[in-house]
This record gives sequence, structure tokens and C-alpha cells, in this order.
Amino acid sequence: MTVASPAASGNRGVLLEVRDLWIEGRADETWTPIVNGVDLTLRRGEVLGLIGESGAGKTTLGLAAMGHTRDGVRIKSGSVVFDGIDMVNAPASEKRRILGRRIAYVAQSAAASFNPAHRLIDQHIEAPVRHGVSSAKESRVDGVDLHRRLRLPNPDEIGFRYPHQVSGGQLQRAMTAMAMSCHPDLIVFDEPTTALDVTTQIEVLAAIRDIVEQSGTAAIYITHDLAVVAQMADTIKVLLRGDEVEEATTREMLAAPREDYTKSLWAVRGFKRPLKPAVRAGETPVIRLHGVTAGYGPVPVLFNVGFEMHPGRTVAVVGESGSGKSTAARVITGLLPPLRGRVEFDGEPLPPDYRKRGKDQLRQTQMIHQMADTSLNPRKPISEIIGRPVRFYSGLTGTAKRRRVDELLEQIELDPAVFRDRLPPELSGGQKQRVGIARALAADPKFVICDEVTSALDQIVAEGILKLLARLQDDLGLTYMFITHDLATVRAMADEVVVMKDGRVVERGPKDDMFTPPHHPYTDLLLSSVPEMDPDWLTGLLEARGRDNIGDAAVDKISGAELQ
Repeated sequence: MTVASPAASGNRGVLLEVRDLWIEGRADETWTPIVNGVDLTLRRGEVLGLIGESGAGKTTLGLAAMGHTRDGVRIKSGSVVFDGIDMVNAPASEKRRILGRRIAYVAQSAAASFNPAHRLIDQHIEAPVRHGVSSAKESRVDGVDLHRRLRLPNPDEIGFRYPHQVSGGQLQRAMTAMAMSCHPDLIVFDEPTTALDVTTQIEVLAAIRDIVEQSGTAAIYITHDLAVVAQMADTIKVLLRGDEVEEATTREMLAAPREDYTKSLWAVRGFKRPLKPAVRAGETPVIRLHGVTAGYGPVPVLFNVGFEMHPGRTVAVVGESGSGKSTAARVITGLLPPLRGRVEFDGEPLPPDYRKRGKDQLRQTQMIHQMADTSLNPRKPISEIIGRPVRFYSGLTGTAKRRRVDELLEQIELDPAVFRDRLPPELSGGQKQRVGIARALAADPKFVICDEVTSALDQIVAEGILKLLARLQDDLGLTYMFITHDLATVRAMADEVVVMKDGRVVERGPKDDMFTPPHHPYTDLLLSSVPEMDPDWLTGLLEARGRDNIGDAAVDKISGAELQ
């Protein structure tokens, strides 16, 4: 067993029992199955891992365990009993008493879950105050403590920021703290570390495990990252299109999965692009950052950053949350004019402010965003989402615009007749990300920034997106800047690698050089922080580093001189 403490194991009564659960979703007035007769038993202090590809029913089952369904979804039959309470038929008042207090939920997309108009700490204290768990003052003190345990920077102050004033990884940790604010009996974690870099992920996983051990809290851990679930779960249940494929203890599942589908999950992510020839001497880069220092207000967050990206190649920019990866992208796109330095396109300086760039300069640099859920307008059909940049950059209208939209949908391997008139909420995560790719291609760019484009996707869907991007690069001669914390993606796609830490470039060079020792100390920290398919890996890593010397604490030992 991975997470339960001896104290918790003494109280192993059944907390949650799901029996023969059938769930349906409505599409075009027709109800179709989503979850097909699944059973689930969870004892106090246990962690159940739910894995499977996109559309398997993981999140639907996790929400149903709370007695909740999304709009357009219904529980057809079956039972969900939480600590003796029938959550399917319980009155709304009973559910309100339980949800947030005894059952908590950590969503995948923190950016879409917080109210942007309120400070983090005010949103943190809402549940414990409303449920009578503690006073506002006590909840604030507890919030600071949880922020500290989840390794948020400046825990005494960060709660007084608004959601847009912290990084995605920090926001995800703040939401995890908020779910823990009432010290619930059950927490449903829905991909809680998807948006985190590897060093931050270790901190959050360690903190979640500690809290589960100390409190005896049970958890359902939904993820597509098999190495992560190996560190967190006592038992793993595999789902495929709403059906249960198999269930076993974590060690049994890792050692000898029985079903072919489970074995295929274990074997995925074998894609790797062939190495490209070395850059020709004297070749002009498509994009070059030269001595860029940038910040928000008077506080700089990038310091004398310089690197370049050459035609038809992929440069992966890696580093932990807050290292400056996305800030560098904002400088390139002109959204954040630098304080010093410049950005060059094809050897010519770009105006630092996008509002001073010509239409052709804007067209040449496009971005594919991390969270398709928040970057696509949910009320606009796909044809309009893709058609708007087609009209803006190419001037096409009417039949010509429609024909171009259809061509772009075919390029991203979506049938125009099926997807042209659909809305984003009607698409899977992988399909929405493909639409984001098509929207970027609609401008006919030369350079594309891919900002964590696979981090929210399961491994099978992510591999399909990487293969699509590789084919598009070959067909269209695109140059990619890949912002990522997934070193498997770096291995699959990159030609060169830029490693950033605290707004500085600490290492750069060909991909093979990065993965071949000796490494810069920070690069070595990143590589050693990638989870392995071994249930003892996290425990061993924490023991090797010391529990008070993980993640940021370990990085702090790297001297300022080494970061220059």
C-alpha cells in the first residue's frame, strides 16, 4: 500500500459504495451511455486511482461519487452511498450540507474554477465559514498553513492576490488547499497536477500524501499520468468508454496488467521524431531573443534572456512554474514589451508592442494555448472560431472562407461535415486542442508557440496531438517554440532545449546534450523529478532529498552564480 498510515488503517470501514451505476448524456435529444454499470468501493484512508483515455468516463464517475452530474447528464440507475447516505436520492439540502464539508472536489482547470473578482484567501475561507467548521479568522490562519504545506511561494501573502496574479501551477495548488479547508472525509482529485512542472508536482504529491496519511481522508484520484497514479493510489481502476476494464492493487496492476487495453496504456508514448541535421552555419533564425529583460510593472521577471529558433525546427523551453517560459512567449508575441533587449523575426527587429506591428508581422507568430476550455468561446461554432482569423488575415469571405475552414479542419484530421457547426462544449479535450491548432494555422504563420498543448490530455490523445504537430511542421515548414514541463514531450519533439530558472537561461543546446550527463544542477533536478512507474519512487526520492529539501528547497541550494 502506498499512502495510508498505520493509524488510518485501523479505521477501514467502507466510506463510499457505488453499485451498478449507469450514467447517460444527452445529445440532440437522444440519451447515450457514458458510464455502464460500474461498481466502486472505497474505504476510509484509501486512495483509488481512476485511469483511462479521454472519454472513458473518469470525471463523470468522480462527480457521480459526490451525487452530482453535469448539465445534460443524468444517473439512469444504480446507487451511490456515502457513509450511509444515498447521494442519488438525497434532497438538495442534504447534499449542500455534505458537499464542500465532507466531500471536496479539486478540478483540473483551476483558471476556470476561481472567481477572478475575489482574492484567493476570500474564496478559501468561504466553505469552512459557511459550513460552520471555523471562523473567518481561523480559516485564514489554516489557509496560510495549507499554502505553506503545499509549497506555495510567500504563503503569508499569496492568498491576498487575485487569481490572475499567480501562475497556473500556483493556482492549482491554491485550489487544492481550498478543497482541504474543511478537512473532508473524501476528496475527488481530477487531474490535480496536470498543470504543474515536475519539481512542483513532487511537492504537491508529497503534500497530498501527507494530508491523506495524517487525516485518514479517502480520495479518488483521476489522472491520465500512470507514473503519478502509481505514487498515489492503493488501488487502480481502468475505464474505457464507460466500461470497467479491470481493477487491482497498484502493485499488481503495475507488475502484471491482465487486459490488452491496460497493457496498451502502459506502452503508450513511444513516439519520437527523427533527429534533424544540425543548423547550417550562418542560417538566419526565424526568432531571436537578444538580451531581453522584462517584467510586470517595475519588477523584472526575465533577466538578459537570449536564445534563437531556426526554420523548421522545434525548440523546447522547459523549467518550473514561474521560471519565465510563458513570459518569454508574451514578449515574442508583443503582449509584454521588454524593458531592455529586442526580438528579431527573420533577422529584423520586431516592434516590442503588438499594437505597433503590421498585419503580416502579427500573422507570422501564432500561439496554441494550454487550456482549450478557456481559450475557445463556448458560444461560437467551430466554423466561426476558425473562420475569424481566416477572414482577418486572408480577407476571405463567403464560400471561399468556408472552403478554407474546411481545409483547416481536414488538416487537423476532423471531418468538416461533423465538426463545422459544433460548439466547443460538444467536443472532447483532444478535439478542442485540434481546433486550437487549426485557429493558429488559419493565419498561415511561420512560427507557432505551443504553450503546454498536451498537458491537459491523456497520454493516448497527447501522442496523437504530437504526431499531428510533427506532420504539420513537415508539411508546412513551421518553426515551433514548445513551452512544456513534460520531459517526455521534449524527448518526442525537440531539436534543441532551453532550460529556464528564475527568469534566466541556465542551459541550452541540442536535445541529446540535455539528456546526456553531465548536466547543469538545475537540469539534473528536473530530470530526477520525472515520476517513474514504480510505487516506491516518490518515497525513495523524498528520503534521498530529505522531506524538507524537495522541489523549490532543493533548487534554492543552487547558487546564484550557477544560474548565470
